[in-house]
Amino acid sequence: MPVQPKSTRGGAGGRGRLSDGAGSRGPGAAGAGEIAAKSVQSSSAGEGASAGAAAGGAAHFQDPHEIGDNSTRHLQLAIGREVKGFREKLGMTIAELARVAEMSAGMLSKIENGATSPSLASLQALSRALHVPVTALFRSFDEIRDATFVKAGTGLTIERRGTRAGHQYQLLGHTPSGPLTVEPYLITLSAESDVFPVFQHAGLEFIYMLEGEVVYRHGERTYTLLPGDSLYFDSEAPHGPEELKKLPIRFLSVITYLREG
Repeated sequence: MPVQPKSTRGGAGGRGRLSDGAGSRGPGAAGAGEIAAKSVQSSSAGEGASAGAAAGGAAHFQDPHEIGDNSTRHLQLAIGREVKGFREKLGMTIAELARVAEMSAGMLSKIENGATSPSLASLQALSRALHVPVTALFRSFDEIRDATFVKAGTGLTIERRGTRAGHQYQLLGHTPSGPLTVEPYLITLSAESDVFPVFQHAGLEFIYMLEGEVVYRHGERTYTLLPGDSLYFDSEAPHGPEELKKLPIRFLSVITYLREG
């Protein structure tokens, strides 16, 4: 909703702070050593073996690496996406690329689906067949994964022509790169008004009510929203608050659309 309405284009100013930081999450798995230590605590190795046999057979100790490392899995998927993307760009079938790269179609299918970790020789063969450097196959894995952290009350306050006093739009994050733009806003309406700007823009919008009561218009229909209610819609249709029934009103508005260019 807070994207500039077509009928009320105007300049925007802002104040506040957005703090960006990159975060990562490492893989985790229970160690076989810990499991083994618990199973034989306060007993001898012979007693542990007997207990295991009585329970139905010898104990099976898993190698944690067999479970799969998250980062390795992400790398496999990233390589698969790039291989498939380059292949489709060249208009080649899996069978055609497999033949040129001198590998089986089954193996190529597994690589594209991220089901196997290709060897360096396979990557080199694929890069030659696709006419791209080997490093191009790692491109999506190497992309920066951004995160935006905003302390309570420090969102970027957006002001625009047509916005009345007591109507506040706070931007809570942004996506600096990538094809998809996501804009989460915290919107507070704390003053009566008889006239509201009509918003209309590309993309999709999701609204989640936090406080108050508002009649919200989308196209030809209106919806009465109370705390806990949500509304998801195509934002190319005219939309916006129609009637403020109980103040103050607070809701989250998340807008998503494809980045131009």
